[in-house]
Amino acid sequence: MQDPFQQKALKQIEFLTQKFIKAGFSVSQPDKKLYNYEIIVNSNKEQAKLLVYFGKKGIKNVVQANPESKLSKELNAIIFGETFFKSEQKNEVKFIEYIGTDESGKGDYFGPLVVAAVYVDEKTTLELEDAGVKDSKLITDYNIKIIESKIKRIIGNKFEIVQINPEKYNKLYESFNNLNKIMGWAHSKAIENLIEKINCPNVISDKFGNEKLIKDELKKKNINLNLYQTPKAERYTAVAAASILARAKVVDWFNTKSREVGFQIPKGGDALVNISAKRVLNQCDDNYLMKMIKFHFKNSQSIFKK
Repeated sequence: MQDPFQQKALKQIEFLTQKFIKAGFSVSQPDKKLYNYEIIVNSNKEQAKLLVYFGKKGIKNVVQANPESKLSKELNAIIFGETFFKSEQKNEVKFIEYIGTDESGKGDYFGPLVVAAVYVDEKTTLELEDAGVKDSKLITDYNIKIIESKIKRIIGNKFEIVQINPEKYNKLYESFNNLNKIMGWAHSKAIENLIEKINCPNVISDKFGNEKLIKDELKKKNINLNLYQTPKAERYTAVAAASILARAKVVDWFNTKSREVGFQIPKGGDALVNISAKRVLNQCDDNYLMKMIKFHFKNSQSIFKK
């Protein structure tokens, strides 16, 4: 018996095929893949592909084409309506396979800065979405570990993590004197390590600064990629998965250090963090605390003042 979402996807692509033909486009017959139906649409010298995915959460339409092309805009207008272009960001990209990167821990006085890179294709994208992968900020610490395990089962070894613990972080900050430059170095390192396993030229990253920060680091290794940086990049499945893997490592660090000192180390950078840092300082010493904190934060002025 055919899956109901698969049936719906077939009806959807047949319906859109007729709309495209009426609009004057040349359209191929629907081709069934493992997780989607697809058609090729031609207009003059331009070509695009429409993919209609089916999964547990329903169906999803994806247009594969240069987002700035006339054909891409006309197809999206037919599928999503004229308001589509008012809500879509300029130069929005859609890759079938790509690497997504994200970081966690940059706003915490205690703990590491962690960057993760995750590779996905059309199969793993659907599986990750079905597993509930979304922006890690929307997931509790307890659930982050559960979803981390699901992600690793789905993607196997197609991920990389760069964890910069406070001692190394402080040395890097002395050298770079800029958080965004550290993040550019860490993102590029995670990408570099992952493309040694997976030859993929497409990368999407959450926007944290000039994209040259990542590109310049990659160029030092003679690595040239299609890099797309955008705000709220967690809407891309690979970036959301990367945010979860990075956050899970941060959670692990906080749990381990909290057991070591005998009380819960807080995240963030508020007054409670200052109280906890002074408590660590009283229990241990300066050297121990320095291996737990990002020293350039303003919190240090209060904690280490004589």
